[in-house]
Amino acid sequence: MSLILCLAAIFAAVSAYAEDDIARKMAELLMKAPEDSGWQVTPDEVYMWIKTGKTDFLVLDVRPGVDEYNSGHIPSAVHMPYYTVLNPENLSKLPKDKKLVLACATGQLENLPVAGLRMLGYDAYTLLFGYAAWIKDYPGGEAMKSIINKAAARNYPIEQTKEGK
Repeated sequence: MSLILCLAAIFAAVSAYAEDDIARKMAELLMKAPEDSGWQVTPDEVYMWIKTGKTDFLVLDVRPGVDEYNSGHIPSAVHMPYYTVLNPENLSKLPKDKKLVLACATGQLENLPVAGLRMLGYDAYTLLFGYAAWIKDYPGGEAMKSIINKAAARNYPIEQTKEGK
């Protein structure tokens, strides 16, 4: 019985250390993000890469539905829903020697897998404001404008610290 308790204590300690180690690695990774523009690239940058024939990047369309992808995507983009990007079978399809640019409708969902990809050694970035900034009159962009306009009309309260005044 004492052997079982001892093993359980060791397992708990190792698990706690592993969680602390992952949290530490993630914190270190996130602390470096501002140095690299928060891992964002602009639509103009991606367009210039396409226009000049650069081949050292891959656009990963992470919108959840294939219908969205089929209705219009960045040239040569590969579709992989955001919730499947970190699956081992999908990671094996992604090049580590190219810049990965994740793109979704408005720039929200693409942020979910980017830190995990960077932790795993991928040179991953997000497309600033996603397809809302790429496709003229994109429905996601129209939805963002509507929400922003509603917020402006409501004038939600904010707080400021003394340093913010």
